[in-house]
Amino acid sequence: MALLRPHLHRFHSNTLRHSAYPSADAGGGLVVYPTYGRHRCSAIAIDAPSSLTGVTPIRWGYTSVQGFRDEMEDDIVIRSDAVDSFSYAAVFDGHAGSSSVKFLREELYKECVGALQAGSLLNGGDFAAIKEALIKAFESVDRNLLKWLEANGDEEDESGSTATVMFIRNDVSFIAHIGDSCAVLSRSGQIEELTDYHRPYGSSRAAIQEVKRVKEAGGWIVNGRICGDIAVSRAFGDIRFKTKKNDMLKKGVDEGRWSEKFVSRIEFKGDMVVATPDIFQVPLTSDVEFIILASDGLWDYMKSSDVVSYVRDQLRKHGNVQLACESLAQVALDRRSQDNISIIIADLGRTEWKNLPAQRQNVVVELVQAATTIGLVTVGIWMSSHLS
Repeated sequence: MALLRPHLHRFHSNTLRHSAYPSADAGGGLVVYPTYGRHRCSAIAIDAPSSLTGVTPIRWGYTSVQGFRDEMEDDIVIRSDAVDSFSYAAVFDGHAGSSSVKFLREELYKECVGALQAGSLLNGGDFAAIKEALIKAFESVDRNLLKWLEANGDEEDESGSTATVMFIRNDVSFIAHIGDSCAVLSRSGQIEELTDYHRPYGSSRAAIQEVKRVKEAGGWIVNGRICGDIAVSRAFGDIRFKTKKNDMLKKGVDEGRWSEKFVSRIEFKGDMVVATPDIFQVPLTSDVEFIILASDGLWDYMKSSDVVSYVRDQLRKHGNVQLACESLAQVALDRRSQDNISIIIADLGRTEWKNLPAQRQNVVVELVQAATTIGLVTVGIWMSSHLS
């Protein structure tokens, strides 16, 4: 969930809520949508059809947890047989309400599939064409969403959503991403972060580029927030940073957040928040074990390396990707995550988890830890001898 103005945050301190349900599409594939109720899902891992003869199908684990939030603004979608033997998975992280997310759960899938089906782009493997199609699909959906938000009712709807979308087959994956959710991959236990955070703060190359883009569009950053408001720089919706920028300025003056003199110097040259995605092609070689998509309710409270290690340990114990997924969400809650948590795990089915030896720590790390322990013991003995 993108960090909004503090007064928009409300927490619910005693009831944890989980929800998602599977169904079948017309083609017999798995379709998963969360509900917005207050109950935990009882879903199981589902096999996605394999495009290659003799290859173990992908196994899915998924969970969406409301947690301590007063409203569920996350969403997940899985379609196991989406297009050209590719499965589709998406994690949405909404903010300022759930209406944008509810619009996107169907519309983004339809637009992406429609763009990719033209010319069978996924099967063709032309990454430049696939990238162009997905970028156009995201931007088209955002334009439609903005029109829908403006026409939807009398009250102004300022909701928005990030999105991390994956089209995956046994041998390759394509990821389209905007916002601050994240996708990571486990390659023989070694982590690879597949996406960057689109946030207007931090020292990473991606963050520096986002800050530059926002300022070039005429915006400004206050305490890591665009116009002192939102802490994500790419998202669907967020109409006040796109087609309603001048209305936002006027509202800010009326609310006393900035002066008329300050506003008179503002000249917008573009949208401060955009829905142009980063696109990645990820070859799934034989050493790739699984891919995790999750909202920042997980990543803000667990290091990506810890997440991969935990999932591997869970799969080694029981081999059940659904149980591993739900257990991971519980760990984030135990670490006091105050956000909605949505997680999708795609286990490529190549690893004999129960036969996998326990993961050993890096030898260098072990030596450093041993040296630190010896040093602390030595200091303790020295202090005891001098204090006695």
